[in-house]
Amino acid sequence: MAEKRTVAFHTLGCKLNFSETSAISRLMENEGFEKKEFEEDADVYVINTCSVTDNADKECRQLVRRIQRRSPESMVVITGCYAQLKPKEIAAIPGVDLVLGAAEKFNIATHLAELTKGDSAKICSCDIEEVTGFNSSWSVNDRTRTFLKVQDGCDYSCSFCTIPMARGKSRSDSIENVLVNARELGSKGVKEIVLTGVNLGDFGKGPDGNKKNEENFYELVRALDEVEGIERYRISSIEPNLLTNDIIAFVANSNKFMPHFHIPLQSGSNHLLSLMRRRYKRELYAGRVQLIKTLMPHASVGVDVIVGFPGETDDLFQETFEFIHSLDVSYLHVFTYSERANTVALDIKPVVPVPVRNDRNKSLRNLSYMKQQFFQQQHAGQTRKVLFEGHAKNGMMEGYTDNYIRVSTPFREEWVNELVDWKL
Repeated sequence: MAEKRTVAFHTLGCKLNFSETSAISRLMENEGFEKKEFEEDADVYVINTCSVTDNADKECRQLVRRIQRRSPESMVVITGCYAQLKPKEIAAIPGVDLVLGAAEKFNIATHLAELTKGDSAKICSCDIEEVTGFNSSWSVNDRTRTFLKVQDGCDYSCSFCTIPMARGKSRSDSIENVLVNARELGSKGVKEIVLTGVNLGDFGKGPDGNKKNEENFYELVRALDEVEGIERYRISSIEPNLLTNDIIAFVANSNKFMPHFHIPLQSGSNHLLSLMRRRYKRELYAGRVQLIKTLMPHASVGVDVIVGFPGETDDLFQETFEFIHSLDVSYLHVFTYSERANTVALDIKPVVPVPVRNDRNKSLRNLSYMKQQFFQQQHAGQTRKVLFEGHAKNGMMEGYTDNYIRVSTPFREEWVNELVDWKL
């Protein structure tokens, strides 16, 4: 009997990428491949790339060099956003054998069958306008929680962002298919589903990316709330202009949708929001946060913010700092602006020096730490349900409360994938 070929995966970037890597992994296992850890020897290495920051590009190159040193005869496949945006650049990296664009990432086994090590790198890609269709994906690291992809692509044109160029038009799964996937995950013992997408609130556009939303995100959350077997849902990230009052009110009255929102802000200055081509003003953002905290005082609200965007003066950064300081939010994800090819932001002046960008990042990360500490202190002494995860690290296990407070405790097997009442 022929020995099984082995494959190992590494994922860079967002939760959506992790869900897609999991789906590709399952497809390859169905084709007879045996999955290995990335640090182990394997016949094929697959790197699913991101292109939101320069670091992801650099990390991809470093990973390929590492594979070359350890296992020079192995096949190296690069897919994901970086592969769609710069396929020729990636194909020129020594050691890369196959570059798969957005339309081909789920056909990896077919392409590998036609490949021989030593040939020049093969590029399988197409113009992003031709990328249609929707591939259901979910990640299962352990049974506790899974990232379920329900939407892909984006029709927005934010001036700093390459994602529409890398993922194509906004398109979605159907509610019917999402419910089938949720029931299957529930039958596998999954307790928590995190809904993911590129522009999640835009859910409902057909798989061909047509402009009309046949269904919407509010209808999706209402339908998922009825699925038996799943005890928790989280909404991974949703644009403030698409987070409607109806969605917020529904979550407030749901036992399954957790009181936890992650809402990208990017800047607290209306002038910068306009330069970024965002579709809201800071007043709308503040209103969303206020409604959440009015209906759910215990809710956790996370914020994405970019520092060092072109045109961000000291005064405009201070405006962002003071605006976020005034909001009743729980934590920040702070991104330092990095120049991306073919984006409108490259033409905006003045450019903020990199050391200034880094100082502003540090300043907002300090604010995030203080916000997080304050939020946790508000809940000290309360008893909340924690869903503990299955992996042990240094003898410890972790879990999250409904409102996203992380809890760490010595590992206990009987608590894995169980909701435990926990006094904070």
